[in-house]
Amino acid sequence: MIAALAALALMSVPLQSTEDPVVAAEAVVDQMHAAASHADADAYFGLFTPDARFIGTDATERWSLAQFKAYAAPYFSRGQGWTYRPHDRVTTLAPGDCRCIVWFDELLDNDAYGLTRGSGVLRRTEDGWKIEQYVLSMPIPNDKAKAVAALVQSPVEARPDADPAH
Repeated sequence: MIAALAALALMSVPLQSTEDPVVAAEAVVDQMHAAASHADADAYFGLFTPDARFIGTDATERWSLAQFKAYAAPYFSRGQGWTYRPHDRVTTLAPGDCRCIVWFDELLDNDAYGLTRGSGVLRRTEDGWKIEQYVLSMPIPNDKAKAVAALVQSPVEARPDADPAH
């Protein structure tokens, strides 16, 4: 009887995961890149939280998961994915006892765009580590920033989603 009560008491104590959260979260990011490269929509979108955001290189690309699925589905259904080869990843476990939030940034090589940068946040859920937000950007050398800025400058009023107060 005492053994049963002790076992029951242990079951009510939250168990800390023994996995290294940084290694586990990085594996999810690697899986995301592999799934995108193979146009595997189920695997790819299954790595995101239901309320995830994907922020692309264009100022209009701030998508909910549903919006991003709608955008990517036609490509994936034709077997067209995208291949980004990550390197120089820096991953940080957020401070705190839960060990449940990780953020990262990485450089990526892409055949079409060359050097890009990915960054994001992952959260440990009941279903494992999931991507909460992913941001794809293009690193611009400082000596070229003014020229690039001049190419993408647009008045705030011209952007339909712009808030003029910000």
